[in-house]
Amino acid sequence: MKETWKEFLTRLYTGSSKRARQFRFALIGFDAFTIVLFIVLAPVPQTPALEALGFLLGILILMDFSARFWISTDRRKTLLQIYTIADLIVIASLLITPFIHENIAFLRILRGLRLIHSYHLLQDLRRISPVFNKHENAVVAAINLFVFVFFSTSVVFALFADKSNGFEGYVNSLYFTVSTLTTTGYGDITPQSSGAKLLSVLMMVVGVALFVQLARAVIQPAKVNYKCKKCGLLKHDQDAVHCKHCGEVVKIETHGAV
Repeated sequence: MKETWKEFLTRLYTGSSKRARQFRFALIGFDAFTIVLFIVLAPVPQTPALEALGFLLGILILMDFSARFWISTDRRKTLLQIYTIADLIVIASLLITPFIHENIAFLRILRGLRLIHSYHLLQDLRRISPVFNKHENAVVAAINLFVFVFFSTSVVFALFADKSNGFEGYVNSLYFTVSTLTTTGYGDITPQSSGAKLLSVLMMVVGVALFVQLARAVIQPAKVNYKCKKCGLLKHDQDAVHCKHCGEVVKIETHGAV
């Protein structure tokens, strides 16, 4: 029986074959490339060439999103995920820019939320990388913090950059963002408008939470992600033989080291 397109895509996105894993790693390479590109281009004025490049990337990301959504077994749940919403915002910002001629490049950095948040990609990384398997929570927390820092920097640069309040230039915007997130607040660059002050408050609240999450992931003993078949507990000690919650035997894959 001939394989349908949906079956073919499902096998690529969720399969365990070597070809499927290579495809997913190629996707994460594309994601990483677009994220770096969006960060680098965030302070650059839009030109017809950059708008055309953005439109092309928007089409490619839309194709990837459409394939994921098509093969999803629970589309409503997929639509409500924060990473899906971020993808939709990024796609919209890329496709409408050539028609509105406004610099909304800061929205594209939300693409970073997609990085390594694919369930099957996480499974691949856990399987082939003992380091990632051991420090997964710290890696994910660091990526979330990285995305928030550069998204906030781009928002500050796009909406509040002005000579009168010291926000002129992308570096100054990054400096202000980091000093605000860490609650250092040297006072040499201060927000003047009500909107900038409210943004600063939001950045401090979210930034502190993300720093705490990262610190906790680094300091706490590393846990292995393995779902108990009986009770569903996901986090276990690296050398666990039984589930601490229900006592069920767990068979955690290891690389011979404890």
